[in-house]
Amino acid sequence: MSDPHGCDLPRPELDATPSPDRHAQSGTVARAAAEGHHAPGVADGSLRRLLCTVPFVSAMPQLGFAASGYFLALQVQAIDEATKVGNLAIVHGAGAAAAMIAQPLVGVLSDRTRTRLGARAPWIVTGTLIGSVGMITAGLSQTVALLVLAAMAVQFGFNAAQGPLTAILPDRVPPAQRGRYSTFAGLGTITAAILGPILASMFTARIPLGYVCSTGVILVVVVVFVALNPDTDNRTVARPVAALMSSIKGGWIDPRRHPDFAWAFLGRLLILGGYYMVLTYHLYIAQGFIGLSEADAARLVPLIGAVALPGFLVAIAISGPYSDRTGRRKPLALAGGLVIAVAPLVPLASPTVAGMMISGVVVTIGFGIYTAVDQALVSEILPSKDDFAKDLGIINIASALPNVLAPVLAAGIVTLSGSYGAIYPVAAAIAAAGALAVLPIKGVR
Repeated sequence: MSDPHGCDLPRPELDATPSPDRHAQSGTVARAAAEGHHAPGVADGSLRRLLCTVPFVSAMPQLGFAASGYFLALQVQAIDEATKVGNLAIVHGAGAAAAMIAQPLVGVLSDRTRTRLGARAPWIVTGTLIGSVGMITAGLSQTVALLVLAAMAVQFGFNAAQGPLTAILPDRVPPAQRGRYSTFAGLGTITAAILGPILASMFTARIPLGYVCSTGVILVVVVVFVALNPDTDNRTVARPVAALMSSIKGGWIDPRRHPDFAWAFLGRLLILGGYYMVLTYHLYIAQGFIGLSEADAARLVPLIGAVALPGFLVAIAISGPYSDRTGRRKPLALAGGLVIAVAPLVPLASPTVAGMMISGVVVTIGFGIYTAVDQALVSEILPSKDDFAKDLGIINIASALPNVLAPVLAAGIVTLSGSYGAIYPVAAAIAAAGALAVLPIKGVR
């Protein structure tokens, strides 16, 4: 079916009867979505428009992370070549620490926000503005200390936006469409991760301009998304009974009471941990392990993404719809995680440009499979229908924490072994363990 916005999509299997109340309560929306019914005020056209635009807005936080990550490696190396490995770990670690604060904090605040624009849009826009300021600051930074502060602003801001953005899935999307939504969201996220360094590589000699251009794209896309997909006025909706500070202090999920949530958290943490151990030091690996010059390495890193993109698109296009048709999430999450784990072994066996490129293709296919079902899987095991953003903020720590641990662990491995190649087997083992963590989950097939 072709919708009026030009996006060809199968007709959602939903009750298309719109509610006469335009200002339906968003809490009702969330509960109805979680129960598999079409929520009041969410008509077929609105859902189609959401599905069409979510790839673009989901790409924006990742574009900020990818572009700044590419530039930061070059900036850190330019400031002090001798200490670049440790300094890059510090920059990424500080940024990821800020991200871990942003996700659950803003999740709690978003769940309790009551405005004419709904609960999510104000935080999506505010977080994007903070992240954008961080990117502009990074472009002007001449010291590692200032880069640390800028990276913290980038990570805090875009993660603050990403938490409420992720909560749109359980808020508005029925279970029968969540695999498709997760596919589209993942499509945007990983495409931005791949294309971000490619676009950034066009500005290696003009890094401040690269930051400005990336920021401009992010701001425009986020504002357009919020305008095209307005949430309902929720000023009359009662806030959750628990006090705000109690929710913040209690911002954790007991793994004994909710083991499925804990296993999903661990799986994402380890899979992304193995991935980021390699990704963070890609530029330096190309130089220190493969033997390329700085200029050649800077060209190779985005080229790997360009070569890997078709495999990702095929993997995610098949995995998401298949998951919706069969109702099975775990086998695809397991398969995707294991493919990601295999990828680091390729350059270890063949330390060449070709080896790095093949590894990039393999890991991206794995991410296509895993990403297509990861959000859908998580959305079906959330502990509370009243705390979607908070709970998703907590599990999104599993996306942010690897940015703290992976660079530090990788830097320690390089320092102790004297070789970037030693990162690969450790990364493979960690990602494999993450894939296997999916198996004990019982609440999802």
